[in-house]
Amino acid sequence: MASNMFVVPQTRGTVLCCKCGISMAPNPANMCVTCLRSEVDITEGLRKHVTIMHCPECDCYLQPPRTWIKAQLESKELLTFCVKRLETDLKKVRLVNAEFIWTEPHSKRLKVKLKVQKEVLNGAILEQSYVVEYVQQDHMCESCTRIQANPDQWVASVQLRQRVTHRRTFFYLEQLILKHDAAAHAIKIKQMDQGIDFFFANRSHAVKFVEFLGKVAPTKSRHDKQLVSHDPKSNNYNYKYTFSVEISPICREDLICLPPRVATSLGNLGPLVICTKVTNNIALLDPITLRQCFLDTEQYWRHSFKSLLGSRQLVEYDVFNIEVVSPEYNVGGSKYVIADAEVARVSDYGKLFYIRTHLGHILKPGDRALGYDLYGANSNDIELDKYKGLVLPEAILIKKSYEEKRQKKRGKPRPWKLKSLDMEVDESRGRANEQKMDSEYEEFLRDLEENPELRFNLSLYRNKDYQPSEMVSVSDGDDLPSVPLEELLADLELSEQEDGEDSMRE
Repeated sequence: MASNMFVVPQTRGTVLCCKCGISMAPNPANMCVTCLRSEVDITEGLRKHVTIMHCPECDCYLQPPRTWIKAQLESKELLTFCVKRLETDLKKVRLVNAEFIWTEPHSKRLKVKLKVQKEVLNGAILEQSYVVEYVQQDHMCESCTRIQANPDQWVASVQLRQRVTHRRTFFYLEQLILKHDAAAHAIKIKQMDQGIDFFFANRSHAVKFVEFLGKVAPTKSRHDKQLVSHDPKSNNYNYKYTFSVEISPICREDLICLPPRVATSLGNLGPLVICTKVTNNIALLDPITLRQCFLDTEQYWRHSFKSLLGSRQLVEYDVFNIEVVSPEYNVGGSKYVIADAEVARVSDYGKLFYIRTHLGHILKPGDRALGYDLYGANSNDIELDKYKGLVLPEAILIKKSYEEKRQKKRGKPRPWKLKSLDMEVDESRGRANEQKMDSEYEEFLRDLEENPELRFNLSLYRNKDYQPSEMVSVSDGDDLPSVPLEELLADLELSEQEDGEDSMRE
C-alpha cells in the first residue's frame, strides 16, 4: 500500500544572482562565483614573487636564518621549503593544494600554483588559485665557500683503523658506505696504511658517520679537538675535531681461542671457535658441537682478544674420505653437518689427518678445502696457555676451496662489478703494495661469489663489458659459485660525460 503513495518530487531551489541575474544555488553572499570573484580577491596582499638563495655547488637552499636544506627540483622537500617561505601569508587564508608548474631548469625560476580558501561576504567561502614565482639567486653556502677557498680545509676528520694484515674488512665497509651513501658529505677520503681517513666540513657530519660505523661493525671510538682560532670580541672559537675509530681485529673465518672468562660467560663455549659473521655483533661457532653465540660490541671490548689464526694462514687440504656422523643442522640460517674427514695438506702428502669437521654437507671425496694447520702451527697465544690439558685438533677446516676450478676461468671478466669510493691512494708505497691490494680485492670478490649472506646488504651491478656470448654455464661438472643475474642492479648512466667519470672497479 505504501508503494501506491504519492511522492512529491524534490526540486533544488535556485535564486538569481543580485549582480548578473543568472540562476544559481543560494549562498550567503547571494552572488554567483564569477561576480563574487570580481568583487573580492582573497589573494590580495599575498606575495606573488619571492627571492630564495640557492647554492649551485651542493644544490642546497637557504632556510633563514642559517639553515641550508638539500632538495632536488620538483621534489617534495623543495615544495615544502617553498610553502614554508609563505608561512606568514598563509596565516590569512587556508591552503588547500600546492603543486609545481614546470619551468626551464636553467631559468632560475620556480613556479608554485597554490589553491587557497577564505571566508568572505556573509560567511561565504571562496576558493581561488594563484601562482607564486620564486627567483633563485646563486649564493654559496658556508661549507662550499670554505671548500672553494681551500679544498683541503676540513673541520672534522674520522680516522678509521683495524690492526690486521689485510684489508678485507675495508673492502666490505666501502660497499656498505656506498649503498647507504654514508660518506656523501665527505670532502676528501684518503687511504692509509691500516685504514681510511674521512674528512668533513662539519662536525655533525663526522658524528653521524661515526654512528653509522658503530651500527655495521664492532667499533670503539674517542674524539679530541684542537683550537684553531679565537675571536675574543665576539667570543667565537674555531676547533678542528678528530674522531679515532678502531674496528675489532676479529674477522670472518678467523680461528679464535676464547679467554676463559669469555668462554664461561657464553656457557662454556669452545674454547676453539670460528668467527662466521661480523656486524655490530660477532657470531662465533664451535665447529665440533655446532653451538653458536654472539658477542656484542660492549662485551667484546670489555674483554678484548685477538685471533689465534687469521685468513692469511689458511692451508689447502685434499679430502680423501668423508663419513657423515650427524643429521643436517640449521645454525643461524646456515646449514652444517658433522662428519669425520680424512685429509692431507696439498703441499705434503706424507701425513694424513683424521679430523672432525662441520662441513660434511658440502665436502665429498676429491674436493679441496681450506683450513688451519694446528699440527704444524707454532702459536704463542696467551689465552691458549691458560687451558691446561687442552687437546688441539690437528686441523680445522673452514670452507671449501674452488681454486683449482677457478684456474680454468682465470682472466675472464665477471658479469658483475662493484662501485668504489673516490679515494686518494698513497702511490709512494711501491708496486708490491699495489699487487697485494689487487690480490686481496680478488679474494673479497671470491668471498662475495661463495657467500650469498655476505652480499645480502651490498649492491652489485651488471658489467656492460661482459659479452652475452661469454655467458655460458660451466658444464664440465664444476660447481663453481657465482652471483645470480637476478641479484644484479642495472647501472644507470645519464650522459656520456658521466660514463667517463664512472668510478667502477672490476
